[in-house]
Amino acid sequence: MKTTISSYWMLLASVVFFFSCEKQDVRLHTTIHEDGTCKREVIYRHVMPQEERDFLWGKDSTSAPLAPVPECVNMEGFMGSHTDIGENDTVTTTLEYREFKDVKDMCQYTPLQLNGARLKSNANLEKHFRWFYTEYTYTETFNTVADTFKLSPTDYADKDVVSYWFTGQPNLLEGLSGGQASEKISKMEPFVTRWMNDNLFKMCFDYMVQHYDSIQNPPVSKEQFVALHDSLSIALLKDGQDIANVDPMEEFEKFFHSNAYAPFFDEENPFGKGLREELAHQLNIFWFSVSYSLSMPGEVVNPGTGVLKDGIIYYPLTGERLIPGDYTISATSRVTNIWAYVVTLLILLIAIGTFVYRGRKKNQN
Repeated sequence: MKTTISSYWMLLASVVFFFSCEKQDVRLHTTIHEDGTCKREVIYRHVMPQEERDFLWGKDSTSAPLAPVPECVNMEGFMGSHTDIGENDTVTTTLEYREFKDVKDMCQYTPLQLNGARLKSNANLEKHFRWFYTEYTYTETFNTVADTFKLSPTDYADKDVVSYWFTGQPNLLEGLSGGQASEKISKMEPFVTRWMNDNLFKMCFDYMVQHYDSIQNPPVSKEQFVALHDSLSIALLKDGQDIANVDPMEEFEKFFHSNAYAPFFDEENPFGKGLREELAHQLNIFWFSVSYSLSMPGEVVNPGTGVLKDGIIYYPLTGERLIPGDYTISATSRVTNIWAYVVTLLILLIAIGTFVYRGRKKNQN
């Protein structure tokens, strides 16, 4: 079945979203212990109708060992799981991973992946003894996915604008009124549209060039096609319109007076399937969204850019935050050293007792 790029985009986006972390409400929970050991859990949930549960686990099931795993979850290091069925056919599964000797070891088995490749992260845990308390500072940095895109967003806007748009930092709206903030954001948005449109066009164009020798009866040679890159881009993206609203076959046929490029937009054709996969790799980044939660030893005194709630820190870990550069989360906590208070009290009592004893002895003499 042949489709235009508009319907193709809608179909592709819906498929990517259905299997995304955002759709299945994925959460990664990291627990740091006082001795430096650590562990991770992945929790995900989605709606699974009774008929589907009966097919997978048998009738009258109230729990199951494992529900279908989201595409963004890596199972290496997985040790066990439990699945609970709640109200409204909501199925919640918890994947438990092995306990790690330290955070460096833990990062070798980050249980998240994007486009089939494990997300790379590096973590560090600093421990500082302060007598009455011990301070723990944990940082974890996830590597950027900028190399997925052929064009850099910093070619379209200042790096601070790019960083703010995708990560919220630095806060370029600080001190602005609502109206001023809205105006500033409206001026930023066109750069994202241009950058995304140009990336998608270039990816599609380069894919077609790569397979150009297999096109039957092309209207122009491969060299001529490459030379027409800019002209074709203007024809498809005229007036700054979004590429998702463009019917490329109509524009291709107008431009080349030929339908020789139709196989690239045919989902049943190997070229069409290959192009869809390339597009999905870029779309997956925008649909990747995980709630990262962190438990620290003792009391949290600085959650970094996270939100502290009931002793747990929550950070948004999204694909967009990995576009402009590496993404770092950090937190600091304190563990009270009860023994230090006891020792200090004993020292004070001994000092007071010694002072009193010497005073009495002096009076007796």
